[in-house]
Amino acid sequence: MKVLALETAGAACSVAVWDDAIIAARFLSIGRGHAELLAPMIAEVLAEAGISAAEVDRLAVTVGPGAFTGLRVGLATARGLALASNTPLVGITTFEALAHAVPAEERAGRTLLVVVESRRSELFLQRFDAALIPIGAPLVLTAEACAATLPAGPLLVAGDGALHLRAALADRAETLFAAGQGQASAAVVARIAATLPAGAGLPPRPLYLRAPDAKLSCPKS
Repeated sequence: MKVLALETAGAACSVAVWDDAIIAARFLSIGRGHAELLAPMIAEVLAEAGISAAEVDRLAVTVGPGAFTGLRVGLATARGLALASNTPLVGITTFEALAHAVPAEERAGRTLLVVVESRRSELFLQRFDAALIPIGAPLVLTAEACAATLPAGPLLVAGDGALHLRAALADRAETLFAAGQGQASAAVVARIAATLPAGAGLPPRPLYLRAPDAKLSCPKS
């Protein structure tokens, strides 16, 4: 199965093509500017893979949580490609993408806590068992609240928000922090999407765990 995956929910912009393995990929940690880079990156990756968009069997995109603008860019692009090529499109959460990036030997025997940067005082979090099965729903908590509610036991913390928990979890002797940069990548998104049965996966809609900061004002009567 040929999968084209896009990831723009975080600070990185990445695209990958899977065909029994990753055969082409791009990854740039940019912070901002996803809209300008994404389309050229898709063209480069498809050219390197030697396929056209019409030859893709499945599209995949991260649905969040993450940065509002980046999410909109990735989702809008993925939906446009899916409509133009009549290709199935699946959504993958940022939590899943980060969890599946952690090697099995690193997470063995531990609960995996994935922490996504929110750019505010609270963090986006979700726990997984060592087999990458989610434990409970995603949460939005401060570092202190997270430390107070986590059950005891061996813990591995991963994700681009993990550094915000170091101080709060300093007294937990069985806690480790995953190696790597903690940013989601399209290569992992593509690998996850390739294993999903037909009809599985999330709809391509943004996963917002918190209301937007900007609100529409109502005209006075």
